[in-house]
Amino acid sequence: MLEPDDKTLKLQVANAQTQDAGYGLARFPRQTMASLGISEGQIVELVGKRHTAAIAIDSYEEDEGLAIVRLDGLQRGNAGAMSGDFIEVKKADVKPATRVVLAPAVKNLRLQGSGEALRRTFFQRPMVAGDVISTSVQQRVRSGDPRMSAAMRGFADLPTYGLQEIRLVVVSTQPRGIVQMTETTEVELRPQFEEPKDARRADVTYDDIGGLGNAVEQVREMVELPLRHPELFQRLGIDPPKGVLLHGPPGTGKTLLARAVANETEASFYHIAGPEIMGSQYGESEKRLRQIFQEASQNAPAIIFVDEIDSIAPKRENVSGEVERRIVAQLLTLMDGLEPRQNIVVIGATNRRDAIDEALRRPGRFDREIVIGVPDQKGRQEVLAIHTRGMPLAEDVNMEEIARTTYGFVGADLGALAREAAMDCLRRILPDINLRDGIPSEILENLSVGQADFLSALKRIQPSALREIMIQAPNVTWDDIGGLDDAQMRLKEGVELPLKSPQSFKRLGIRPAKGFLLFGPPGTGKTLLAKAVAREAEANFIATKSSDLLSKWYGESEQQVSRLFERARQVAPTVLFIDEIDSLAPARGGGLGEPAVTERVVNTILAEMDGLEELQGVVVLAATNRPTLLDPALLRPGRFDELVYVPVPEAKGRRKILGIHTKGMPLASHVDLDALAERTERFTGADLEDLTRRAGLLALRSNIDVTEVRAEDFERAFHDTRPSVTPEVEREYEDMVKTLRQEAPTRQGIGFIQLKQGG
Repeated sequence: MLEPDDKTLKLQVANAQTQDAGYGLARFPRQTMASLGISEGQIVELVGKRHTAAIAIDSYEEDEGLAIVRLDGLQRGNAGAMSGDFIEVKKADVKPATRVVLAPAVKNLRLQGSGEALRRTFFQRPMVAGDVISTSVQQRVRSGDPRMSAAMRGFADLPTYGLQEIRLVVVSTQPRGIVQMTETTEVELRPQFEEPKDARRADVTYDDIGGLGNAVEQVREMVELPLRHPELFQRLGIDPPKGVLLHGPPGTGKTLLARAVANETEASFYHIAGPEIMGSQYGESEKRLRQIFQEASQNAPAIIFVDEIDSIAPKRENVSGEVERRIVAQLLTLMDGLEPRQNIVVIGATNRRDAIDEALRRPGRFDREIVIGVPDQKGRQEVLAIHTRGMPLAEDVNMEEIARTTYGFVGADLGALAREAAMDCLRRILPDINLRDGIPSEILENLSVGQADFLSALKRIQPSALREIMIQAPNVTWDDIGGLDDAQMRLKEGVELPLKSPQSFKRLGIRPAKGFLLFGPPGTGKTLLAKAVAREAEANFIATKSSDLLSKWYGESEQQVSRLFERARQVAPTVLFIDEIDSLAPARGGGLGEPAVTERVVNTILAEMDGLEELQGVVVLAATNRPTLLDPALLRPGRFDELVYVPVPEAKGRRKILGIHTKGMPLASHVDLDALAERTERFTGADLEDLTRRAGLLALRSNIDVTEVRAEDFERAFHDTRPSVTPEVEREYEDMVKTLRQEAPTRQGIGFIQLKQGG
């Protein structure tokens, strides 16, 4: 029944009898105490949803031999468990308390009193920050109940704190963890209710953080070492770091990492959020900041965590309000005014690093800026393992495969994915059960989350960094494209291979192509090719139009382009598709006077594609009907490395395209697609799709109940359809190809591809 594991037992909670209420006791059978290696009067740690401590005493006679622990109502609340729940029990690691802060446990009560009396009241009482304790212990101890044990009588003959039962909450303890009140403990009683500062066990540790790579080690070096071993810095004669700025996309784990560091270092943790600091009266906001720093210095070692620091410390020249400027100035003073070796570290977190006042970003304030980025495949697998720790997984679940396909996902996205997969599992069983009658135990035991649940959840969860700009992943495959075999091969080599196997390029010491420009007459399948590439490359797909990027405000268009490339880099591997790029990046130098907005956009695109910041894991695809209008600087190696000409399809290509468009169409036996392909000279893919659509419509027009499309319908459709590419247009594109081919050598061997459709 009992399963000792390194002297840790899992026991079922039962209600204590009335006379035990308020003492902080845990009643165990003798056999259980022996298994834990403890004796009566020693302190045990109870771990449910929270953790707390209690004094172990013998069980009631009727409980002997049962695997239960009896707790009163306060202790059950402190442990976060209800009667019937299972909790972990182990021998506690108790430290003498140097300082304990108590406050009323209810909001409408105001107290005044001496810490001396409280120290006598709770002498030798174990407690943890966040516990609720009662002052009425001695009154009932003195009642002389013969059933009370020696451990309980140890509280006797001590002065009580008042005559009325008062419940207090332990706001904080020094040191953290399980402490015991001693004769030398400094006790402070706050007059009004306060939220416990450390009302949590070390529930977030470094084991609960995955996918951050060496960022955890950097934070430990900057935060944990100064707080736990300040003597190292004293020996070296240097000041320890005062601040660390964590920056990265939302949901990557910045706040989680700060909490883990606070737990692992056993430091007091103070959380600052912008709205909590702002006050309505003059100087109130600065006063609140000063109070937090002052309290942290009293409870050092301490960590002050400022979440979304850009909201309370923006660039002073960019804000109109006087309050924000004063708060920034106050924060600068507090961080620079900290005495050396005071054992306080300030951690700031933001996803808008450039919005923070520059004065904060210097040594002495935020000494180091650490990037908390989007996890790679290995990191995603670590995060998934953490989120599925307590999840019953089916044998077919392949975490490696899920991690591979969740490119661009941050920790929060992966947590949402795990939740959605579990919800899918629940949806499967809900029709088979009647919730009013309760859920049968056999259904709960057989509940498991399978690979299909994760794949289904993937359709609903997309990377949070791309929710504003990401479009639905295209469902176009290579099989949906006809007559572009050469294009498929080139794009597979240039796009799929670098994204799926970057190590192959590193091995040969070459860089993959950064950009592909698809050009040709309208309707030949350029946009369709881009969709298929994004689907087959298993990459995030971002499509943009010039109208989304161009703005009437000066400088806004360039910022939009930079933001687009920054997002693409964050969630790599990414295919960035710019349709009709000639409207966004025409040749410069045509305007007079002040540079036009498109010229500044061209400059930005040039810098993003081949500037100081390297474009890794991002392939830029662009399509245009008029490549001669593009700025020549875009058509050099390092930008659009490959120019892909997509001409009007030949007969063989037209036959394949007709086969694709008539795949779901019931054709009469005498319809000859080969003959149709021969007759449709200069028809593009879009023209052929229009031809088959019109044939189907004409068949329905003749008879609404028709079951097949006949050759006559195609014949009539020919009268309403014409090729969109005239002989003159075709000759113009052929001349364009020759012109670009002649210019190619001057562009230092840029790759030039002419695609023969259907060959």
